[in-house]
Amino acid sequence: MITALHNLKLISGGNITEGKAVLISGSQIIDVIADTAIPHDAEKVNLQGAYLAPGFIDLQIYGSGGQLFAGTPTVEALRQLEDDLLNQGTIGVFATIGTNTNEIVEKGIEAAKAFRPQSRGAFWGLHLEGPYLNPAKKGAHPEKFIKKATLAEVKGWVESADGVIKMITIAPELQDQEVIDYLHSQGIIISSGHSNATYAEGKAFLNKPIPAVTHLFNAMPQMHHREPGYIPAIFEEKPYTSIVADGNHVDWPMIRLAKRELGDKLFLITDAVTAATEGAYQHRLEGDKYVMPDGTLSGSSLTMLKAVENCVKQVGIDLAEAVNMASLYPAELSKQTKKGKIEKGFDADLVIFTADFEVKDTILKGEFLINAYAH
Repeated sequence: MITALHNLKLISGGNITEGKAVLISGSQIIDVIADTAIPHDAEKVNLQGAYLAPGFIDLQIYGSGGQLFAGTPTVEALRQLEDDLLNQGTIGVFATIGTNTNEIVEKGIEAAKAFRPQSRGAFWGLHLEGPYLNPAKKGAHPEKFIKKATLAEVKGWVESADGVIKMITIAPELQDQEVIDYLHSQGIIISSGHSNATYAEGKAFLNKPIPAVTHLFNAMPQMHHREPGYIPAIFEEKPYTSIVADGNHVDWPMIRLAKRELGDKLFLITDAVTAATEGAYQHRLEGDKYVMPDGTLSGSSLTMLKAVENCVKQVGIDLAEAVNMASLYPAELSKQTKKGKIEKGFDADLVIFTADFEVKDTILKGEFLINAYAH
């Protein structure tokens, strides 16, 4: 059976086109054609003029719906996170654990391994943000748990994880090269974050081999005309770089500057948390952001679609390019070569949303999850 999505505005590859139909069979997009050429035997689904975009990918989020996976890492918290994100149009996620005790990290690894076979397909693995950070740029991370990596500990975690650790944020300037080389050899995305690197240090390790930077402008030295610091090195080397587009973590003109400098390497994360009253991270919602008990900014309340909307309305980025930042570029970084575009041969993992930035439906593996459209 072929399903033909039509009467839509197609967002893919930085363009918005009308008059197209997207043909899906099983979990794959089998063609994108003129809507006048839909096969007679296809099941037609009228999207009523809504936008159809590649499903979003969030490589840094800690929990959802009152279950903070990062603080209480359970299978149930992962299930809540995946279900909530699928309802928000996110089809790929790295559940994130911040700097914490070894016990919490290891519980997170075990929960991720247990949940993996139960996942609906949007849970892609873990992002460990820490504990190998620079205490000078700790942000909301508890300094007492920050440490230098040892090869033995890193190897132990990676081997026990059985492939579920996909990404790790470290302060590269404090780590031994053997640790960086090992992580790189394992195919784990190494991201520089909570780093106090100098300009020269950043030039030495970015893309050599570290391909990514975690939450640009946050928890890193700021630019100074005599001490340029890390940010100009990021702008020159152009690794894949995440940013939190909520107006709290970073003000809009700085996102505009980052986009101008980094182009197709700047991607969106939510960095979202949920309320928690126990453990090392006790997040409290204050307005539209989360803070720690002492008032330190600790996480966002973003969804990926809200981040896209903010990029359009507050930063002035074209909608199709903002969608790339939420789908194509994180897909490229995570080597998901069949996601991030709506083209023949790509996965049918899609989001449908209105001009008012409201998710109408999510399509995962070719299946409508919300069933907003009668078909």
